[in-house]
Amino acid sequence: MKIKDIVNRDIVNLTNCEQEPIHIPGSIQPHGFLLGLKQDSLLIDYCSANTAQYLTLFHTELLGKGFDTVFGDEARQLLLDYINNNQMLSSFLLPLTLAGVDFLCTVHKSNDIYVVEAEPAVIQAKAANEVYDQTSQFLGYMQDTHTLKQLCQLVANGTREITGYDRVMVYRFDADYNGEVFAEACREDLEPFLGLHYPHTDIPPQARDLYMSNLLRLITDIDYTPVPIYTIDDAEHKNLDLSLAILRSTSPMHVQYLHNMGVGASLTISLIYKKKLWGLIACHHYSPKNLSPEVRLAAQLQGHFITSQIDVRQASEEYELSRKIKLALDRVNNYTLNQTEVLNNLVNSQDLTALCNASGVSILFNGTIYKSGHTAADEDILKLASWLAVYSNHTSFSTNKLIDFLPDAKNLCRDTSGIIYHSLEIDSDNCIIWYRPETITEVNWAGDPAKSIIKDAKGLSPRNSFALWKEVVECTSKPWLQPELDTAAACAYNLQRQINLLIITQEEVKYRKLSELLSQTNSELENINWISTHDLQEPLRKIQLIASRILSKDEQISVNAQDAIQRMKASANRMQTLLIDILKYTRLKHTDEVVEIVNLNHILSEVKIDMAETINEKSAEIIVDALPEIKGMPFLLRQLFSNLIANSIKYSSPDTKPVIKITPNHVPVNFKTNDTTLYNVIYVADNGMGFDQQYAETIFNIFTRLHSSPDYRGSGVGLALCKKIMQNHNGHISASSALGTGTVISLYFPV
Repeated sequence: MKIKDIVNRDIVNLTNCEQEPIHIPGSIQPHGFLLGLKQDSLLIDYCSANTAQYLTLFHTELLGKGFDTVFGDEARQLLLDYINNNQMLSSFLLPLTLAGVDFLCTVHKSNDIYVVEAEPAVIQAKAANEVYDQTSQFLGYMQDTHTLKQLCQLVANGTREITGYDRVMVYRFDADYNGEVFAEACREDLEPFLGLHYPHTDIPPQARDLYMSNLLRLITDIDYTPVPIYTIDDAEHKNLDLSLAILRSTSPMHVQYLHNMGVGASLTISLIYKKKLWGLIACHHYSPKNLSPEVRLAAQLQGHFITSQIDVRQASEEYELSRKIKLALDRVNNYTLNQTEVLNNLVNSQDLTALCNASGVSILFNGTIYKSGHTAADEDILKLASWLAVYSNHTSFSTNKLIDFLPDAKNLCRDTSGIIYHSLEIDSDNCIIWYRPETITEVNWAGDPAKSIIKDAKGLSPRNSFALWKEVVECTSKPWLQPELDTAAACAYNLQRQINLLIITQEEVKYRKLSELLSQTNSELENINWISTHDLQEPLRKIQLIASRILSKDEQISVNAQDAIQRMKASANRMQTLLIDILKYTRLKHTDEVVEIVNLNHILSEVKIDMAETINEKSAEIIVDALPEIKGMPFLLRQLFSNLIANSIKYSSPDTKPVIKITPNHVPVNFKTNDTTLYNVIYVADNGMGFDQQYAETIFNIFTRLHSSPDYRGSGVGLALCKKIMQNHNGHISASSALGTGTVISLYFPV
């Protein structure tokens, strides 16, 4: 049987330090030993090299053997019960007697391997009841704290009392995983780290990932010699994931980092909040120190206390803030924007800035800026509103460091470093913006964060200087808290709703005035039309009468004079016809005739009787097929067909007998492809002179005449009148023709 170790000997350098495979070091710390058992058979497939120190059995004697073969059936059964009862959690310890020695073990599964980590069971420096009493006392103290910072300080004190470490820190991360010592308990002779900041590079991403999966990390002696793990060499690239292992060996970079800080031993407890790494409880000792598994669990309980209380403490801290800004929001929501001037009163009220603790606010509405407090200049507000509308797609945006988004606008970002923006209207720059000025702060770092990794003649190493390094932060405002952001959003929503109501009201007033003006204008036009169609007909009749009398006298009148009088009389006749047609056209919209079921055959019979003289004069032939019944107004329908028949007779060819066919389409159709309404279609076809199809639309416009010859009298109103009648019936009219081939008028009546 061939045996090999799985120690990871890859060299860490500047290009791979953030990808260092710290979960597969292939070695452990020496304060316990490790066995890796195959899941199906419990054969020992992995074994640390220090088993002889604890069991007087070398790893070469263990590898490939069954667990029961080496340690007996009783130990095997205890292990199986532990596994089968789902007790493979760090809070459940498994006591086992192996080779006659008592151990406390933790067990976890790594892929298809059960990893057993064993540490000697020793007499506790602290009795179990003492640890319990300290924990119970801590729970009592917890009831007396109200803020998160007070709670974290209590945890730091309690953890130090339970574990005996020289320094215990509660370490909190920001959004970028830069850390701050949020609370601390340490020996009186040690320099405090409270308030110091550490760059995110001190804890690389892969280390943060391990803190998420393994909540407790122990180093008993920084100067330990890593113990290699051996395995049976029966597969290429064989390895063991130690992400959940308590004994896992530490990255050389991290060991050097702690060396540079003068630390001799450490314990780290992860603080997980909302499935993210919120912070750490970091315990440092300045000489080697080990903790029993029981004490570790008691210390880990402190971390559970913090994470279980974060919501409660933050809610308590935010409650008073929320209460104050809600009162301000209620007062703001009481404003009713019944006129634009109210925006001035709203902006100048202190409530609008108080609801999110801003130093200033501006409202941009229809190009006018309403503002109060500490804001940007008007020109900058217009530019900022335009940029924010595009950047946020007319939604919302907030930051306490505007310069990160507008690096070329340092003066603007210094005056208004923090903003909350809400658009008030889609497709416009109307918006509300709250402002906060620059708050120059001094951040104390534990060493220069830019020098977190150092490369020298000896190679790559973590920084070795933790001397106080101060950074002045500019162009940054006080951060916006979530209640402030929520309240600003609620205010913007209410303001947007009120502005929309204001806009609708303004539009309603404008349209009402326009409607009144239009009604007045229409009334005046109707008066003018009445005058033109009634009062003007009287002088026209006199002109016609006088012309007729002059022409009927026997006195000798010159030919030129007779011609002039004839033209005058013809002009008067045409004007009278035009006035009568205009009166008919304008009366269409005032018709009060009731819609009823109309038999078109009866309508056509009446029309033929009324037009008998005209039809006989031209010897016209009117052919009418069986027509359907439709919904319509009889009077208007008689006028419709009278106009169409008269038009066909008027524009018939001089040498051809007029023939007019009125036929239905027997199947209802759509007027257009995108029109789902069905129509009954009536065709009025003649054999007249026709017209060019390019004029098929314009012939229905009022006063449009295609034939200007004096032989064809008309006002150009007839077909416009027909179109109006069809519109009154919710129908359509169209024409199809060609010169010399006659015309087909199509009438579409809704089914």
